[in-house]
Amino acid sequence: MTPKKYIIEHMEEDLHEWCKLEYDHIIKFLSPTHLYFTNLSHSIKSILVNTKLVPETNLFTNKIWDYNNIFLGDDKIADDDKNDNDRGRLSKDKICLLDPNSNQLLEPSDGELFEYFLFGGILGDDPPRDRTSELRILNFQTRNLGNLQMTTDTAIHVTKRIVEDKVHFSEIPFIDFPEIKLSNQEFVVMPFRYIAISDSSTSTLQTTNNELKQNIIPLLPDRMIELLKKEGDKAFD
Repeated sequence: MTPKKYIIEHMEEDLHEWCKLEYDHIIKFLSPTHLYFTNLSHSIKSILVNTKLVPETNLFTNKIWDYNNIFLGDDKIADDDKNDNDRGRLSKDKICLLDPNSNQLLEPSDGELFEYFLFGGILGDDPPRDRTSELRILNFQTRNLGNLQMTTDTAIHVTKRIVEDKVHFSEIPFIDFPEIKLSNQEFVVMPFRYIAISDSSTSTLQTTNNELKQNIIPLLPDRMIELLKKEGDKAFD
């Protein structure tokens, strides 16, 4: 099966450290040649070039709502300097917007319908402010990933598992609103749904049936806990 392509429409004015960690994390499970960032300011684009994102990652200043002016050439979405002679237009019916307000859950079969999966690159708000509405008005076909808010990297990881690995949403282990320990006295609750992974180092014995019960932890970007600690320290300064 041909790998899918994933478009992140960056929707923040700046590039928060949180976003950088999430964007770096995506490269751990996604080929950079299949990852596209759109709506980047020139300054943010320059910053991303100097992060862990490898040169093959596609970084563009075009907005996705200019998709009629975004062309496919050599399997890449064209940047601003491309012209009308480039091969093939980006077909709207091949783009699926991941939208929490969609009434249709993403299914493995959607991997046959769509080539591109579009996400809003948004710092999560609690409660959510429905900023995906800025993309919804473009009338792409939509799918949802359940009824709880995910971080951008989690949403892309879940989408890849569904449409490429053919894993149904109900089969993916999740942990909701995990409590992250920052110190012996300090914890922070993350208001998102994450993919759950086992933490064998803290397994406990389940005494009811004498089976080893695996503790689970959220799959977080590298250095995320350090960032949470740093932001916690700033709050008390």
